[in-house]
Amino acid sequence: MQNKYYIETFGCQMNVHESEKIAGMLEALGYSPAATRDDANVIVFNTCCIRDTAEQKISGNIGELKALKREDKSRIVVIAGCMTQQKGAAEALAAKFPFIDIVLGTANLYELPAKIAELKERRARHRGKVVAISYDDNPPIDESVPVARTSYPNAWVNITYGCNNFCTYCIVPYVRGRERSREPEAIIDEIRSLLAEGYKEITLLGQNVDSYGSDRSDGVGFAELLRRIAALPGKFRLRFMTSHPKDLSEEVVSIIAETPNFCKNIHLPVQAGSDRILKAMNRKYDRAAYLGLIDKIRKYMPECGLTTDIMVGFPGETEEDFLDTVDLVKRVRYQNAFTFVYSPRRGTVAATMPDQIPYAVKRDRITRLIAVQNAITEELSGEFTGKTYEVLVEDAPKPGMLCGRTDSGRLVNFAGDRSLVGQFVDIRITGNKASALYGEIVDNG
Repeated sequence: MQNKYYIETFGCQMNVHESEKIAGMLEALGYSPAATRDDANVIVFNTCCIRDTAEQKISGNIGELKALKREDKSRIVVIAGCMTQQKGAAEALAAKFPFIDIVLGTANLYELPAKIAELKERRARHRGKVVAISYDDNPPIDESVPVARTSYPNAWVNITYGCNNFCTYCIVPYVRGRERSREPEAIIDEIRSLLAEGYKEITLLGQNVDSYGSDRSDGVGFAELLRRIAALPGKFRLRFMTSHPKDLSEEVVSIIAETPNFCKNIHLPVQAGSDRILKAMNRKYDRAAYLGLIDKIRKYMPECGLTTDIMVGFPGETEEDFLDTVDLVKRVRYQNAFTFVYSPRRGTVAATMPDQIPYAVKRDRITRLIAVQNAITEELSGEFTGKTYEVLVEDAPKPGMLCGRTDSGRLVNFAGDRSLVGQFVDIRITGNKASALYGEIVDNG
């Protein structure tokens, strides 16, 4: 078997991009990507622990590796990412799945090449597995890690790592550490290189991009970073995620509105529409402040595509609290909402709160919320019909069919040749089905 790797990614866009870095490190060691787990010498699970359902799914997938390891004991099984960073998780994984070879925490990802070499030395001496978990809240940022990108014509670019917000339901600050901002020059250089390589859409990543620079002394905050990116030449799109409502400034909104390259599309997680629940979540804004921010966004960008995250069933949530959330959704009219039920995370404040909501109640509420949002999404989709939009062609999901997104973030499906991937085309919208739009290429010749 040739040296091949297989990476399975769970969770957010941050993990997707970190898997590209894992791939880059493995390719620098001489490995090439495998089509399946069965074909790989190195199998990496890049994990997520944001919800209990994610952990259960990952554990089931790890268990499936036992047979592959029995078939070829030289295989290297690596478990990395947020799930491993929880206190006691590395030991629990090692006990439950003794065939795991390497366990890496979120701050130790970049040690993968060294740990593979260490594992091979240990095997020669019949020693055990390799575990590297750092509990430093402010680990350094390694700018030297190679990246094997898999998302052309889109590219992910980290601008911050970690989080300082400590929402009472969230495990992220405990597994990702405190907020650390990259050097602005490093970010600009990376984007400049990506544009030179032909990438057409850049997405800035961070647990809270709006707080970029708050840990730095050079005065470069998120607004200034955006201005520097706006000065880069060429036609490209820029998006970012995730924004925190307490930090998204009117200055940033105005910069997005006035910059042609910046997508008129903002993901602004609200989590709940009840002031009482927002306070219990430690979100640091109330309903009125959030709706005021929505008004500011719409003042600058009436056609802005707004998306959000909403949690149902937070401890103590009453039916009245839930209806406040439904009412907020109806007022804002998001083009899409990522909805989920509250899941207790060990080590967070909310996990110890009284009045945990029964699952049947949470399931009923999220079903009702999804129905409301789906109706709004379908209504908004109908407003696109008959209009023409510039779309960046992102993929060819099947022969003769293409898909891409509008500036506001709506996915459009249309007929066309694969050679158009990575190009901007004008699409006239001919119809819709729920959140998906359908259209045809406009011949501007």
